[in-house]
Amino acid sequence: MQNIDDMSPEDDLIRLLLKRQTELNALLEVTQAINKDTGTPVLIQMLQVILKSYLQVGKLRFLIEKDGGYVLLSKYGGDIEQVGTLHTACLKMNKVKNIAAVADHEDGLLNKYDYFIPIYHKKKALAFALIGDFNTSAELLNNDLNFIQTVINVIVVALENKKLFKERLLSERFQREMELAVEVQNMLIPLKSYKDKSVEVGARYIPHQNIGGDYFDFIRLNDHEFLWCIADVSGKGISAALLMANFQASLHAWSAVEEDLTNVIERLNKIVLNNTKGERFITLFLAKYNENTRKLNYINAGHNATILFSKGEIITLQLGTTMIGVFDELPFLNQGEIDIEPGSLLVNYTDGLMDHSNHDTKMWEEQHLIDFVKTNGNLCPEDFNQLLMDHIDLVIKGKPIDDVTLLTLKIF
Repeated sequence: MQNIDDMSPEDDLIRLLLKRQTELNALLEVTQAINKDTGTPVLIQMLQVILKSYLQVGKLRFLIEKDGGYVLLSKYGGDIEQVGTLHTACLKMNKVKNIAAVADHEDGLLNKYDYFIPIYHKKKALAFALIGDFNTSAELLNNDLNFIQTVINVIVVALENKKLFKERLLSERFQREMELAVEVQNMLIPLKSYKDKSVEVGARYIPHQNIGGDYFDFIRLNDHEFLWCIADVSGKGISAALLMANFQASLHAWSAVEEDLTNVIERLNKIVLNNTKGERFITLFLAKYNENTRKLNYINAGHNATILFSKGEIITLQLGTTMIGVFDELPFLNQGEIDIEPGSLLVNYTDGLMDHSNHDTKMWEEQHLIDFVKTNGNLCPEDFNQLLMDHIDLVIKGKPIDDVTLLTLKIF
């Protein structure tokens, strides 16, 4: 067998060409695996085979950035250190952007290895590798180190692309979910205005984002009764919109067959609880008015109190229960009843009306809203709503931090 020291320059050239061909084949296999969307474990296994079998690297630690920290993606050879310890040691090389020898480093962990290999994208460190027990000839050392860095870099870029692709899919799915939620919610908003001989209704709905958690409804039950509801569901997105869609269907169904609002609320509570398993809740104000008796029956389920303006006086409608969807049985349930005088104004709203980005309780709180209703309660619902929104814009000078829903009724 020919001794390596006796090889001619031609033999060295052939050996180098064969080595380069092997390197190219290895890179080709890795890139083909990446193009086939091969899973991360297989890519890491291929890296280990290349380093162990082809380059005779006896020890490897390969850390990659994830969510602001680092995970140990590949390891073999020697005693395995803790990820935190490895990361701390590698941070001592944070200014090193190129391959560096660490066998003589002052750090007791780093000097157990031969070389430190960083992988950067612009100024961001994506990965670090430490290799040890690495024996190669002096003439091939730079070539082998550069090849190791190239292979690791290719795999890191592939993993980054996988992550970006996954994030894009999640973003597109989230966007589609928002679009579906908007479509669902638009179907839930029944009207912006309504008027007949007994009542005039005006509504404003301003979602904080594309999709909000507020809901309101007005239902003419028969020729002498009508019902309305304003509600706020916890959470946002398609799940909140679907919950509201189910809530609306249930409200319409049970209010058509149940005379007593107490029974309606109890049934709605069970429906919401069964649908959400207690993970979401709804606050709401539900009221039914009889034009013949002029009696208003209502239940406030943990919601902002509706403001009744009648003959220059203010009454807040607070009787009711707690939010629905939390308890199997509501801990208490009180139905309110009140006589309604002609010309009375009822202002229903969600808490977004009171909360703004530069909110100052000295400037805008419930008492200020009550005073505003008392001053402007003789207006028709549409004019009242517009004046109120203009007043808030003038006084608060800030953006709402939640959905704003305003449902105003004038009863004749």
